Amino acid sequence: MRNFAANFGIQGMASPERLPNTRRILAMAEYARETGKLDTFRTLAMNARWENGSDLEDEIILEKLAAASGLDPQKAMKASESPDYLSRIDSIRAEAGRLGIDGIPTFIIGKQRIVGCQSYEILADAVVKAGGSRRS
Repeated sequence: MRNFAANFGIQGMASPERLPNTRRILAMAEYARETGKLDTFRTLAMNARWENGSDLEDEIILEKLAAASGLDPQKAMKASESPDYLSRIDSIRAEAGRLGIDGIPTFIIGKQRIVGCQSYEILADAVVKAGGSRRS
């Protein structure tokens, strides 16, 4: 995995001992989406997980990610436990299950399904096969 990550510019990828339950941070990401800060939040959360090995279930980490993303940490923490946001996450997961999606990320390009983090080349080839064109 470290060699694969290095292809994306991630050096010294941290490997936590266990996979986190991401339900709360995904609920927080939905809150970030509503406030227009999803891209920043997602980037910081991914870096925290994959480069720093941060525990994405740790409330202190979640609060720091929220603040660094420009979110109100208290509101973001409430969102992470909100039945509304959590049910949204559950609905998205249920829909993915109905579609046979069992890996994150999953790209559906034309009739092709590509699971997992993939290089630009693999995704671009799938777009071309589906009738699209590569970005220059």
